[in-house]
Amino acid sequence: MNNPLIIDTAIHWLAVIIYVLASVINIYGLIFRKEKAETASYYIVATGLIVHGIALVYRWAIAGHGPYMVRYEVLSSNAWIALATFLAFSRFFPKIRPVSIFTFPAVFLLIALSLFFNPEMKKLPPSLQSIWLVLHVTFYKIALGTILIALALSVFYILKNRTKIKWLERIPDKDTLDIYAYRFVGFGFTFWAIGMLAGSIWAYQSWGRFWGWDPIETWSLVTWVLFGIYLHLRRFFGWKGEKSAYFFVLCFIVSVVSIFFVPLVESSIHTEYFR
Repeated sequence: MNNPLIIDTAIHWLAVIIYVLASVINIYGLIFRKEKAETASYYIVATGLIVHGIALVYRWAIAGHGPYMVRYEVLSSNAWIALATFLAFSRFFPKIRPVSIFTFPAVFLLIALSLFFNPEMKKLPPSLQSIWLVLHVTFYKIALGTILIALALSVFYILKNRTKIKWLERIPDKDTLDIYAYRFVGFGFTFWAIGMLAGSIWAYQSWGRFWGWDPIETWSLVTWVLFGIYLHLRRFFGWKGEKSAYFFVLCFIVSVVSIFFVPLVESSIHTEYFR
C-alpha cells in the first residue's frame, strides 16, 4: 500500500475511533438521563465529522474525483452525508435528537465496514467526467441520509408501541415519531427523484440516452415508486402508525438492495463503481 493510501486509511480509522467514543457517551447520556454527556457527544461526533471530512477531501484531491468510484469511498461518503444530514436537521428539529442513539452507531459501523474493502484509488474515465455525475451522486446520498433518519423514527415507533423499555421515554411520543417519519420520507422521495433526473442527464451526455433500463436504474425506479406508494397511502388512505412504519422498513430494505447489492450481482455500468 502506497503512502497516500496509508494516510487516507489512518485518518478514516481516527474518525471511526472518535465516532465510537461519541456513540458510547451518547448512549450513556440518553439511557441514564445525563444531559451533559448527551450534549458532549454532539461536540465529539462533530469533531469526528470534521476529521472524516478531511479524509474524504484528501482522497478526492489524490484520486482526482469525488468519493463515488469504489465501495470503500462510496460507503465512507454515505456515512459522512448521513451524519451531516442528521446533525443539520437535529439543529432545526430538536425533537429528533434522541434518534442519535441509532444514527451515531449506524454511521461508525458504515465507515468501519468501508475500511474492510480495498481502498485502492481508481481514475474516473474522461468520458464520465461531468457535473451531472456529481449532482447525481450527491442527491442520492442526501436522500439516503434522510431515509436513514426516517428508518430510525419508524423503528422507534414500533419499539414504543410494542415494548415498555424505560429509556424509550426519552424518545418523542408516537405521534411525533409518526409525523416526522412521514416528512423525512417525503424529503428523501424528492431528492431521490432529483438524483434520478440528474443521472438521466448525465447518461444522455455520456451515452446518448436518458434511460437504458440498466439494472441499477430499474431498481432505483422501483425504490422511488415504493416511497411514492408509502406517501400516497399515508396522504390519501389514512395509513399511519405501526402499519406505515413496517411498510417503510420494507421500503428501506429495498433501497439498500437497489443501491448496494444489485451492483454486486448484476452486470451494468454502475457495477464498475463497486468492484
